[in-house]
Amino acid sequence: MTAEQIRQFYDASSALWEETWGEHMHHGYYGPTGQYRVERRQAQIDLIEALLAWADIAAPTSILDAGCGIGGSSLYLAEKYSASVTGITLSPVQAVRAQQRAMTTGLGDRVSFQVADALATPFPTANFDLVWSLESGEHMPDKAAFLQECYRVLKPGGQLLLATWCHRPTASLAGPLTAAEQRHLQAIYEVYYLPYVISLPEYEAIASDSGFVQLRADDWSTAVAPFWDEVIRSALDPRTWPGILQAGPDTLRGAIALWLMRQGYASGLVRFGLLTARKPGE
Repeated sequence: MTAEQIRQFYDASSALWEETWGEHMHHGYYGPTGQYRVERRQAQIDLIEALLAWADIAAPTSILDAGCGIGGSSLYLAEKYSASVTGITLSPVQAVRAQQRAMTTGLGDRVSFQVADALATPFPTANFDLVWSLESGEHMPDKAAFLQECYRVLKPGGQLLLATWCHRPTASLAGPLTAAEQRHLQAIYEVYYLPYVISLPEYEAIASDSGFVQLRADDWSTAVAPFWDEVIRSALDPRTWPGILQAGPDTLRGAIALWLMRQGYASGLVRFGLLTARKPGE
């Protein structure tokens, strides 16, 4: 999938997502066992807080939100930490909307958004305390280049927090992905314009090779899987149908394919992987 295809997908679908599901374009958190019953938008905020607690994020003053969507996480982090936050996205529509939201929330002086490629950002080396990447790694066509760029822009001692779609580990008794699993993933790639996903152990290896230290990783698939039931429920609401149709065929296909993600989690094929690590200090 090309950057242009990803841009077009989010240009077309972001307004509908915001209208229907709000400013946070990511999973929700339903407790370690996935059994907490939480309103979906609150669950999305709970995910941010749970990630920050898990990674033991201190008090960053400069943050890069790599794959910022319409600014949900950027604005939340800026307010929580009184930090300066820069969000980047491939979608001009998302960048404009995120900047509008920053101004209306009174955070326009501390939060900015721009169109940029996360594989080759326009920022100086050693520029940020924290690189936050929430469900953007799956869109990266070169996972190694992405993590290397995260490493480059972090200050010495800076921290990466990555949460991303993965597939199950293959270096286990389950073995390599089966042909059926590969077909299932390919269907997800085509609908959501993903180049490919990898396993969490592969992310750990890439991060280590990139120079990161103090690596920690975890699988929160069970904790976030109920999100897809909530999204499917809202997609079945007739009130959302006009917006889905108006957003175009790609968005319609995305709505229909929600079941692919639900089934992927149920079978253990699709995973929600977490990784935090630091750039060595001086």
